[in-house]
Amino acid sequence: MASWARQVSRCCGLLKAARAAELPRSLRDRSSTAQACGGFAPLAPQPSRNDVLLWRWQAYRHVSVGSCSPDSAKDGSFSSPESNLPSPVKQEQAKAETLPDLNAEILYEDWDDIPPSSALEEISEEEAVQITAEPLPPLQSSTLRDYVDHSETLAKLVHLGVDLSQVEKRQKAGQLLLTLDFEKDIRKILLFLKDVGVEDNQLGPFLTKNPYILAEDLEALETRVAYLKSKKFGTAEIAQMVSRAPYLLLFSVERLDNRLGFFKNELGLSVKKTKDLVIRLPRLLTGKLEPVKENLQVCQIELGFQPNEIQQIVFRTPKILTASKKRLKQTFDYLHNIMGIPHHMLTRFPQVFNSKLLRIKERHMFLMFLGRAQYDPAQPSYISLDQLVSLPDEVFCTEIAKASIQDFEKFLKTL
Repeated sequence: MASWARQVSRCCGLLKAARAAELPRSLRDRSSTAQACGGFAPLAPQPSRNDVLLWRWQAYRHVSVGSCSPDSAKDGSFSSPESNLPSPVKQEQAKAETLPDLNAEILYEDWDDIPPSSALEEISEEEAVQITAEPLPPLQSSTLRDYVDHSETLAKLVHLGVDLSQVEKRQKAGQLLLTLDFEKDIRKILLFLKDVGVEDNQLGPFLTKNPYILAEDLEALETRVAYLKSKKFGTAEIAQMVSRAPYLLLFSVERLDNRLGFFKNELGLSVKKTKDLVIRLPRLLTGKLEPVKENLQVCQIELGFQPNEIQQIVFRTPKILTASKKRLKQTFDYLHNIMGIPHHMLTRFPQVFNSKLLRIKERHMFLMFLGRAQYDPAQPSYISLDQLVSLPDEVFCTEIAKASIQDFEKFLKTL
């Protein structure tokens, strides 16, 4: 009886030891469950009394068999706790023991597979110094030059020959270029201009003078070219007009038609002569009409030319319509009142109005000094107005004045 009591007491002690060993594992299981549930562990159901007794009996058998078996006591050896663990636990321990300790150099031997570093990752001062950032475009600037390095569109326009320093002087032209995409907005306009006849080396100067065409609708531009062709303007003539008057294609068909009608009716020209007039001076279709009207009135009222004479003067020298009124009146006054050139002679040589007044004065005074100032075609030694103003100084002196260029230069010093 006493031996049985000692055996029961021994079993109770072993059970207490087993419970003490099992308690941390249950706590770890509960902690891992709490982490898996976001920090909150679910409540475990309370075991019944029978479950507790069964668990105690299994623990008693496990401890008594694994630690205190008669065979182990006889040979003096004791089995380790790991030898009595279930097989899955043994496999996990085996895997943990056989996992190689890889070196960082082996893991990152292939640098192409390295994942991108995080923006929050700390770096050394040496690495920070090596980091270079591209400068940001200025928020505000008075010149397009500051944006060239940040804008592919501006860089390609500069390569094309566009002078941005001239473009930025035009109202809102700089802001326009900054909003355009070269491939989407500009390329189609360049191809259109080439189809019209603008040469490759003229595209840059053309866009420098008229950057606003880049914002025009392509269909509208094609309509205006079609209108000019309908008025019997040839392809080469249209190319010449567009190149010499870059703003021409910005005008609507209605406005172009009104301009052609104005010059035809105001000057009494035929359709052919009207077309020839605007081909030689296409600015007449793009400039303001007020200066043109004023010059026509000056020629008729102040200078005394007849309508048919004005028609001949304008057709031969279209620039007279856009010339300065002051300069026009000063030139006429010297030719007519000082040199004595009549109206009909001025009508025959209207290009004299395009010459500098100082050049006319110097040559006329030199001829007067030599006694050769004769402008009447009925008189001998007649000198035409065309010869007076169009020949170079050397030719004028030797062929017209019959003197040397040195004599002419000495005479000019006396004035």
